[in-house]
Amino acid sequence: MTDDRSGTGPADRTLALLWRGHGPPAPRRRGPAPAHTLEEVIETAIALADTEGPAALSVRAVAAAVGMAPMSLYTHVPGMTELTDLMVDHLYLVMPRPAWGRRRWRSRVRAVAEANRDLLRAHPWLVEVVALSRPPLGPGQMAKYEHELAAFDGTGLSDVDTDAALTFVLGFTQQQALAQHGVEAARRDSGSTDAQWWAANGPLLASVLDPARYPRAVRIGEAAGSAQGAAYDPGVAFSFGLDRVLDGLAALIEA
Repeated sequence: MTDDRSGTGPADRTLALLWRGHGPPAPRRRGPAPAHTLEEVIETAIALADTEGPAALSVRAVAAAVGMAPMSLYTHVPGMTELTDLMVDHLYLVMPRPAWGRRRWRSRVRAVAEANRDLLRAHPWLVEVVALSRPPLGPGQMAKYEHELAAFDGTGLSDVDTDAALTFVLGFTQQQALAQHGVEAARRDSGSTDAQWWAANGPLLASVLDPARYPRAVRIGEAAGSAQGAAYDPGVAFSFGLDRVLDGLAALIEA
């Protein structure tokens, strides 16, 4: 896959694809109907990215996975940039959006972060293609945005602060997902778990890390490693960080 990050294609062309079926019907093309639908192309591309990563995505690879000629794919999408936007928006559209009901704002916002974390876990390639600054403004993105903004109802925040608070939560979640993606890539590339790495390298480190010279690093590092079972635990980092994000928002909301 080339540098086909979401939101980088021509806006008019991408928006027309994202909002297909929501405006006036397009003129019917002459000739036989396509053997495959655009929805099939999108779902196949998502499955390909899930199993092989974003680097595997190309017009030729997606067309082969669908079972069509590469040139036939261009009858559905102009290129991979637009297809990437369609993939992202499709995943946003099918995200669960349960009613918030009477839940307190902190519980609602926590659920927003956890839902986005779960999405990025299920589709790790998203962290490489999604940009918060220019999302694909399709029906999936808009439904997601509306639902997540509603998590802040009743907090008393202004419209601008509500948008900033949501961006803050989503940015934290995306960074945590990116960190977890890096941990998993390191484990995969090294072929060893964290426990195996420490078993192999721990004795050497113990011989060179002088507690007198690095008293805090040795003491706190050993305590954290023992508690987490590793030098870094993505789950612990997410839980701790999200609590602090919510504490920070509470200071603003409760003021």
